[in-house]
Amino acid sequence: MAYQRMNLVFILALFTTLGTLASQATSRALCEASIAQKHEQWMAKHGRVYPDNAEKQRRCDIFSKNVEFVEKFNNEGNKSYKLSINKFSDMTNEEFLTHHTGYKIPTTLSSTSSDFSYQSLAATGIPARVDWREQQAVTPIKDQARCGACWAFTVVAAVEGLTKIKTGRLISLSEQQLVDCDHQSSGCMGGSLLSAYSYVIQNGGLTREENYRYQGTDKGTCDTNKESQHAAHITGYVRVPSNSENDLLKAVSMQPVSIGISAYGMDFQHYNIGVFSGSCGTNLNHAVTAIGYGTTAGGIPYWLIKNSWGTDWGESGYMRILRNSNSPQGMCGLAMNNFYPTA
Repeated sequence: MAYQRMNLVFILALFTTLGTLASQATSRALCEASIAQKHEQWMAKHGRVYPDNAEKQRRCDIFSKNVEFVEKFNNEGNKSYKLSINKFSDMTNEEFLTHHTGYKIPTTLSSTSSDFSYQSLAATGIPARVDWREQQAVTPIKDQARCGACWAFTVVAAVEGLTKIKTGRLISLSEQQLVDCDHQSSGCMGGSLLSAYSYVIQNGGLTREENYRYQGTDKGTCDTNKESQHAAHITGYVRVPSNSENDLLKAVSMQPVSIGISAYGMDFQHYNIGVFSGSCGTNLNHAVTAIGYGTTAGGIPYWLIKNSWGTDWGESGYMRILRNSNSPQGMCGLAMNNFYPTA
């Protein structure tokens, strides 16, 4: 009898355990089905296609984790910015950084960089707010795609801005020319602002984007015929004194500036709106263009930057990021290593 009771207890315990596991499995299946539907909708929106079901499942798992991260962040409240699911949301942060950054700091600074031009600007001569888009000195947002050519995009943007300021003509210039023809950089594998600016000077200028269109890949060879058809030129470039947001403010008040920035972290990858103030470090790995600054209605000072990740990232391709942070390097190291061209 005792033996039978023990068997009965064992059987009941087994059924209870199996029932619990079945319930958990059903719960997981329902959760995965819900995320899978969101992932399918996301795929349709962004035109994403995977080579097989195994890769699709792997990407769905990453997508699920990113959705959870974004929703948790946005539900915490009391933040100066918000995140959102975007076209990068089926990628881990490591993958994202590998394909969509590309800024390299040279080991030595070039001797061709001139002294800081705007040191003598008085505080009273600096506007409280600047947005170079309002002066038609900024071309529409571009997309570097899966190519580490951010360095080319910011140099082109700064030259476009200077050309508009000096000549009154806003001309969209060629990033692909820099990717193919600046042999001191590594194309889609990354490059430096110094080598890009030096190339533009030595080549005598840049051609129009429509003449040498962006491919998002390393073509391997430079089209010398197209590279010689100059639409804009510069005579030099200047390094903004490092670790000084005040000097950066002076420079940006006068023209768009190429800046190095640390784009590490899921917050940066999924930034959507507001003044960014997240954790990102100061290890510079990306390059963007400072095209203005200002202060929100709530009193938060910010930098306005033009990125090269398309219009479906951030504020239609732009980002506002905290200005006058407690660190001399600036938020995400944005005050560390910056340059602007001269005519």
